[in-house]
Amino acid sequence: MTQRAFIFDMDGTIVDNMAYHVKSWLAFFARRGHTLDADDFFRNTAGRQGHEIMRTYFGNALSKEESAALDCEKEALYRELYAPHLAPTAGFVDFIGRARAAGVRLAVATAAPPENIDFTLDGLALRQQFDAIAGAADVARGKPHPDVFLLAAERAGARPADSIVFEDAPLGVEAARRAGMRAVVLTTTLPAAAFQEFDNVIAVARDFSELDVDALFASAPL
Repeated sequence: MTQRAFIFDMDGTIVDNMAYHVKSWLAFFARRGHTLDADDFFRNTAGRQGHEIMRTYFGNALSKEESAALDCEKEALYRELYAPHLAPTAGFVDFIGRARAAGVRLAVATAAPPENIDFTLDGLALRQQFDAIAGAADVARGKPHPDVFLLAAERAGARPADSIVFEDAPLGVEAARRAGMRAVVLTTTLPAAAFQEFDNVIAVARDFSELDVDALFASAPL
């Protein structure tokens, strides 16, 4: 029997938190005298790993140790800002319950570091719901490279063609496309129009209450 899998991005998908990530980035750069446009920053960076973003803004001469220290500072700022608001995206818990009942394997594929994965999945008592987790510490390259989605599918025991990705960012949808996976877009962060160029999108929804498990697997790209 073919093993089906749902692979969820975490930030902006499992939790509707991208506004807090952007706030923490803006505050992080403001400390260093840089002013960024929030929308442009999100479109260009969401799904990339922290060290990749740091080198974009501070240069490739940044050492691994310097980058790691900057990452820690930024992510601690994010967790401080978001902690009082930590909650799953509407309909998520019910949706994964229906998916599990239908025999679908569940995986997380995120650009987040281990501390943020723990903060979110353990903070919401969701870790035990997933068959596989792949994060920034598990792959060398962030999205739009397909590495984290391919690893999550492998760990979940599903082929890419039988895996559906849930994403809120263009770089993530592109990573799913490169992995040979269909994608569902959550408009938690950007409108549907931001994803019109992608030929692997099978559904667009405001949250998980609008989605049906079996209908998704029967869907062709829009």
